[in-house]
Amino acid sequence: MAETFGARLREKIRTRGHLCVGIDPHAYLLEAWGLTDDAAGAREFGLRVVDAAADQVGMVKPQVAFFERFGSAGYRALEDVLAAGRGAGLLMIADVKRGDVGSSVEAYGQAWLTPGSPVEADAMTISAFQGVGSIADPMDRASKFGKGLFVLAATSNPEAAVIQLARATESASTEVGTRSVARVIIDDVTQYNARRAAQHEPGAPASIGVVLGATLDLAEYGIDTATESANPMPVLAPGFGHQGAQYSQAAQIYGTLLPMTVISDSRSLLSAGPDGIVDAIARRTDEVGLAIG
Repeated sequence: MAETFGARLREKIRTRGHLCVGIDPHAYLLEAWGLTDDAAGAREFGLRVVDAAADQVGMVKPQVAFFERFGSAGYRALEDVLAAGRGAGLLMIADVKRGDVGSSVEAYGQAWLTPGSPVEADAMTISAFQGVGSIADPMDRASKFGKGLFVLAATSNPEAAVIQLARATESASTEVGTRSVARVIIDDVTQYNARRAAQHEPGAPASIGVVLGATLDLAEYGIDTATESANPMPVLAPGFGHQGAQYSQAAQIYGTLLPMTVISDSRSLLSAGPDGIVDAIARRTDEVGLAIG
């Protein structure tokens, strides 16, 4: 069995820290970097960010949408960026936010989590809007091949709250329960990880994680990070930098989940430009390290 994603993530955080550099080739950033707003520009942008990040952090996160907008040429560019990052020893988190049921979601897992796939990544973001049970195949595929998932649970965009804070009903009852939708997702992921640990991966850190936005009051979602888990699942933490969350708050926000929390920063680093990106990552790495201790 392949080494688990959780084990590799834990080691990257131990040796390189919690910072994850986003690769988001917005049109305005390509222009600021002196690059063309096309697949070739996105490829060059991504490769430069990989080079800048490779000796400083352990994880990078390409936002697939900004490559996808260029069609097949954009995907070829993304393939090169993913391969370069993995070749440089970085954990590549594909921010794809896919989700579906049956053979469709199985195909998404095949694309992003299968060794040798053109768009192979170390982990992917995924939606469980149809229920965590709907993504059973990608979860099992990730576990089989030493990959990871980050399931959207409590995201940092304000318009998500009306759904993610909604109170779920239990399957055997029509009564509204006490758990938020976000809490149900976290509980289902926790239970999956516990079964994996009991049956296949005793002692290994969990590999299936969740997305928890840093700009949220997580207690409103029923998430008590002071007592959440003795064996914390991976957490992808958007909301720092451009979106306003402060790195000094990371330990307070994520509590017992902090050891496996991936702190994502994109635009506030990428805005430093091609000549400033290396120094920007270095400063941010030091800032995050000092904040977390």
